[in-house]
Amino acid sequence: MPALDQKNMPFAALKRFVEPRPKANPTSACEFCRVEIAQQHSHVVNIETRSLMCVCRPCYLLFIRDGAAQGKYKAVSERYLFLPQLVLTRMQWDRLQIPVGTAFFFFNSTLGRTVVFYPSPAGATESLLSLDTWTELVGSNPILASLSTDVEALLVRNIKGREDFDCYVVPIDACYELVGRIRRCWKGFDGGEEAWSEIDAFFTEVRARSGTADVETDVSG
Repeated sequence: MPALDQKNMPFAALKRFVEPRPKANPTSACEFCRVEIAQQHSHVVNIETRSLMCVCRPCYLLFIRDGAAQGKYKAVSERYLFLPQLVLTRMQWDRLQIPVGTAFFFFNSTLGRTVVFYPSPAGATESLLSLDTWTELVGSNPILASLSTDVEALLVRNIKGREDFDCYVVPIDACYELVGRIRRCWKGFDGGEEAWSEIDAFFTEVRARSGTADVETDVSG
């Protein structure tokens, strides 16, 4: 699909896809069939509105195949992978002009390109991602070519004072969860102890759920 000019895409429409949705109550209903679902449940992306939908497991399974519902809906990936060998240089990171130590990358089918966002107290904020920088990353890390469009992301964390990065393949709703945690807990200029504890807890949970991938050879979906 040819790249689209972002100037022609209202930012509000894109923002809906990166803003976290509140967690469902234990008695929430599937947004397709209205059956009750638990707080821990599956998600489907509405590609047209760039939003997440809370769904029961049977409805989720209807949309795991590419092209289901003529491509209007897509089941969110459930793959978690730790990428200890991913090649990401400090120079590449600096080009992204990200003022914090965390960012996530995913291919946005509406824009026709990969985008990068970072969590902030105001929500998810987009940073500039040049085609050259992403092409370099994919060239050095073939597994990135396997990220599922719209529903799977590369999540990167750089801890201050370290030269290396913690990198993961995660479902896109995990990125929304991180953004939501930061928005709820961030206080003042530096976030406060509670916010940083939430961030640490989130990455501990992601690491526990993740298998370990060889970024040079593992390109499985």
